[in-house]
Amino acid sequence: MNFDHKIIWITGASSGIGKSLAIALSKQHTKLILSSRNEKELNAVKNSCEHPENIKVLPLDLEDYMSLSSKVEKALSLFGSVDMLFNNGGISQRSYAKDTAISVDKRIMDINYLGTVALTKTLLPHFIEKNSGHFVVITSIVGKIGTPLRSSYAASKHALHGFFDSLRAEVYHNNIKVTIACPGFVQTNVSLNALTADGTPQNRMDGATKNGLTPEVFAKKLLKAVRQEKQEVYIGGFKEKLAVYVKRFFPELLSKMIRKLAVT
Repeated sequence: MNFDHKIIWITGASSGIGKSLAIALSKQHTKLILSSRNEKELNAVKNSCEHPENIKVLPLDLEDYMSLSSKVEKALSLFGSVDMLFNNGGISQRSYAKDTAISVDKRIMDINYLGTVALTKTLLPHFIEKNSGHFVVITSIVGKIGTPLRSSYAASKHALHGFFDSLRAEVYHNNIKVTIACPGFVQTNVSLNALTADGTPQNRMDGATKNGLTPEVFAKKLLKAVRQEKQEVYIGGFKEKLAVYVKRFFPELLSKMIRKLAVT
C-alpha cells in the first residue's frame, strides 16, 4: 500500500513522533487530521508541513474518552472519510510501584489504554462500512518488557497489545489492518511529561531518551513498516530490540538483566 490520497488521522500530533509523522506524510499527497490537547502547537505543526491547506486541526483529550464519539463525527466531516488512524497519543511514568498513587495508575490507563481504545472503537464502524482501514498503534518496547519505574506505563502498553491483537483477528475479513509499533528510546518530550508518584510531571529529560533515535528517523522506519502492512515492528536501538527476543527465548536471563538496570 502507499499513502497517496489517503486521509490520515494522527493523535499526539503536537510534538515528537506525531509531529514527525505529520511532516513526513504531508509530503506524500495525503490529507491529514492532527489531534492532541494543544491546539496552538497543532497549528504550528500544520504550518510546518507541506500543503497545509490539506491539513485540519482537531483538538481532543484522550483522558476524556467518553466524549470521543463527537470527535470522530467531526473528523469524518472534515474530509468525508478517514483511511488510517495513527494512535500515537499517550503519557509515560517515572516512579516505583510502591510509591505510585492509584490515581496515577488510573490516569495512565485512562489516557494510554481507554482513550486509545475508545477512539478506535468509535471509528471502527466507519472502517467496517467501507470495508477498509488501517489502525497504527504506537505502544512501546515496554509493552513487551516491563522495566523499573514504568509499572503503570508498561501495564497500559501491554493492554494495548492484547486489545489490538484481538481486534486484528476480528476485522481481518473486513480488510482492516492493524500495525503495532514498539518504540525504544526516541528523542521526544515523553520523559519531561512523564508522571511521577504523585502525578506531577518529571520535568527533566532522561539520558537514555536524549540519546535515542530522532523522531524523524523513527517516523521514516514506522512509515516503511506501515507501507509493508507489518503486524508488529520494533524500532529502537540494538539493545532495546534484542531484549524483546531475549525475553521470548531466555526470559530468566532477561529478568536478571533488568534487575541490574535502573532504567531512568
